[in-house]
Amino acid sequence: MTAQHPPAPDDDDRSGRTPTYPPPQSPGLSAVLERNIQALQSRRKREEVEATFETRIAEAITRFTGSMRFVYLHLALFGVWIIANLGWIPGIPTWDPSFVILAMMASVEAIFLSTFVLISQNRMAEVSDKRADLDLQISLLAEHEVTRLVTLVSSIADHLGVKSEVDAELDVIRQDVAPDAVLDEIEASKTRDKP
Repeated sequence: MTAQHPPAPDDDDRSGRTPTYPPPQSPGLSAVLERNIQALQSRRKREEVEATFETRIAEAITRFTGSMRFVYLHLALFGVWIIANLGWIPGIPTWDPSFVILAMMASVEAIFLSTFVLISQNRMAEVSDKRADLDLQISLLAEHEVTRLVTLVSSIADHLGVKSEVDAELDVIRQDVAPDAVLDEIEASKTRDKP
């Protein structure tokens, strides 16, 4: 069976218009993976829509203040302010020769910007916690399924009389992991390791 190739585009397609056949599917992207990607994208869009008005404003401000446009704007404003108040621009009287007003404005701006950044970080932490919970649930489900598969394969091996080097470990592998017990042990080991 030979691989089928899409028909070659005609001369009209070489003129810059899109080809008449769809591009090939990316290698390694199964239908399930594409479905998962679309589900995650739609979930993100839904979370953005469900965000409060204040949160959206805080995130927009944080995005702008984290950009080079914000830096250039401040360089221009502060540069003109400083040059004008040093008296280097003829015809413009100085209004803040000691730069007290500029320092006060910069301090107030820093207070508000740090608050906006904290709001955005809190939202990102909430999203990160949700993803961590999802990762944990998927990991526990995968562990449970692997445990069941080990039990099934072990039963088949017993039925066929097949022995392997890992037979001694099978009793441990067949047990489901209790996440709360693992967390308790991790916390206990951290406490023991502290000086």
